[in-house]
Amino acid sequence: MENDDAEMLGSDSNEAGLELDDMKKRLKEMEDEASALREMQAKVEKEMGSVQAPATAASSQNNKEEVDSRSVFVGNVDYSCTPEEVQQHFQSCGTVNRVTIRTDKFGQPKGYAYVEFLEVQAVQEALSLNESELHGRQLKVTAKRTNIPGMKQYRPRRPNPYQGFRGRAPYAPPFAYAPFGYGKVPRFRMGMRYSPYY
Repeated sequence: MENDDAEMLGSDSNEAGLELDDMKKRLKEMEDEASALREMQAKVEKEMGSVQAPATAASSQNNKEEVDSRSVFVGNVDYSCTPEEVQQHFQSCGTVNRVTIRTDKFGQPKGYAYVEFLEVQAVQEALSLNESELHGRQLKVTAKRTNIPGMKQYRPRRPNPYQGFRGRAPYAPPFAYAPFGYGKVPRFRMGMRYSPYY
C-alpha cells in the first residue's frame, strides 16, 4: 500500500512538472509576441509621425485653416438626405471634394453638414445657395469657421425678462432665536383708523 502511494505521488509530481514546463513555454511565446508587436507599433508610429513636433502642429493648424477656407457649413439638412444628394445640390458651385454629414453617437444625422470644395472661389458661389431648398427644407449656408482648440468663446448669460432678477442673495446669518416660534411669522394688522396717505 505504501509503495502504491509513493508511485502515485511520483506520477503527480511528473505531471505537475510537465504542466509547469508547458506553461513556461507558452509564457515565453507570449512575451516574444508582445515584444514583436511593440516593435511593429514603434515602426508604424515612426513612419506615420504620430509624435508631432510643435512646427508640425503649427503646419497642421495652417492646413486646417486652408481646408476651412474652401468649406461651407450647411444647416437645416433633412435627416433622410445622403451625402451624394448634398454633393449633387452643390455641384453647380464647383468641384466638391468631400461632404460630411455629422451624426450623433447612435449614427443618426444631426441635421447639418460640411461641404469641402477644391477651389476657394466655389465658396462664394455656394453662399449664393443660402435659403435654397433640398428635400423640402430651406438650407442655411454659411462659410465654415476655423475651430481653434482651447479657445472657447465666453458668452455670459443673458438676463431673461420673464424670470426676474436672479442675482445672488447676500449672506444673512440665521437668527440666534426665533421670537415667534419656529416657522411662525409675525402678523401685522392694518390700522383701524382711516388714513388717506396709506
